[in-house]
Amino acid sequence: MATKRSIWPTLVFEEYKDTQYLLHHWFQMIGKVRLKKSPWQNHSWHVTLYVDSQGLTTGPIPYESGNFEIRFDFTRHEVKFKTSNGTRDRFSLGGQTIASFYEQMNEKLKFLGIPVKISDTPNEMIDCIPFAKNTKRIPYLPNEAQKLWKALVLIQNAFTVFRARFRGKHSPVHFFWGSFDLAYSRFSGAEAPEYDSSQPNISKEVMKEAYSHEVFSIGFWPGGDTYPDPCFYAYCYPYPEGFQESKILPETASWNSSLGEFILPYKSVQSSSNPQETLLAFLQSTYEAAAGAANWDRVKLDCDFSNLEKKNSNITL
Repeated sequence: MATKRSIWPTLVFEEYKDTQYLLHHWFQMIGKVRLKKSPWQNHSWHVTLYVDSQGLTTGPIPYESGNFEIRFDFTRHEVKFKTSNGTRDRFSLGGQTIASFYEQMNEKLKFLGIPVKISDTPNEMIDCIPFAKNTKRIPYLPNEAQKLWKALVLIQNAFTVFRARFRGKHSPVHFFWGSFDLAYSRFSGAEAPEYDSSQPNISKEVMKEAYSHEVFSIGFWPGGDTYPDPCFYAYCYPYPEGFQESKILPETASWNSSLGEFILPYKSVQSSSNPQETLLAFLQSTYEAAAGAANWDRVKLDCDFSNLEKKNSNITL
């Protein structure tokens, strides 16, 4: 019997790594614009991008004349600018270098009357060529960019189901352009020991505030040169004793001691008979391991709307 073809795209890092290099820098520029124009939110939630039906967007950003939005459209492979005053502009992603994208972005913002000056130094990267000076000729592959986005759409759907099972403080499902990952976090409500680690080209004060409270985080990372396999991850801070020895689902998930987190290969999800349920099993089992080892008050923090979901057709609002 023929198996149903998975709608989850096959991701091979070697095939999209150059396009990812471009996107990583381009996302950083747009993310820095949002950072510069937005009020600071706890754990740097004001800097992130969001997956939507066309690509990734900043959502509304306040400025002097109202608000504006910048969107990466991976259906047309453009970056689009739109203001609440009705003015719009766009330019193509194809044929751009890091430097030419930076130049065009600044021109569009100036044309739209949005005054902003960002730092042109990339964050959380070892290769820190200033945006304006990075003229490397790297091909943008539209199909690879689109596959990454389509994977993010399906991953966000699963993360959103998982997010609905928690009533405590938790984050949106959002994309961090520094580390280039889609992430979601839950908090116990308790303060955490002062965070003393660091990331390349990012303030220690930012990292301390990001990990100021006990947190469990999950996410998806498309891979990099040091770890080229796209994967899902789960970790907590601080690490409670016994967390890494916990039994995690599915069987293809494992603890990675060098990364300090549980890892599930994307391929294991994409190739399974039910990718969303496979991913949800990983998310739920790692959360239960972290919350159990750290003695979180799950009676107060967890919630279950499964009965309401079953009866949803009978509910009138």
